[in-house]
Amino acid sequence: MKLILAVVQHQDAGRLVDALTAQKFRVTRISSEGGFLREGNVTLMLNIADEQVDSVLQIVREHCSTRTRYVSPMPPIAESGEFYPPTPLEVQIGGATVFVLRAQTQRL
Repeated sequence: MKLILAVVQHQDAGRLVDALTAQKFRVTRISSEGGFLREGNVTLMLNIADEQVDSVLQIVREHCSTRTRYVSPMPPIAESGEFYPPTPLEVQIGGATVFVLRAQTQRL
């Protein structure tokens, strides 16, 4: 058995959950928040058989796309009276961060 943890952007989560459940995968959805951009993410948990890992990863690839976004960094600390406006940074957002872990299940 494998435990898959997939952290995806909020915009991609609905379509991904629908696609996974359409293929009969059971999914637990947990709202989370990223540390860098402080935006909403979703963490999905799936407990699957070893031979289903590739199928799940393919579905994730098909439904989680990356996007480019410009963000303003925190303003630098300057000497009194000086101000340097920060230049927006181009960052890639979206896609998915996926962890595949060995799972041991036990009914309590």
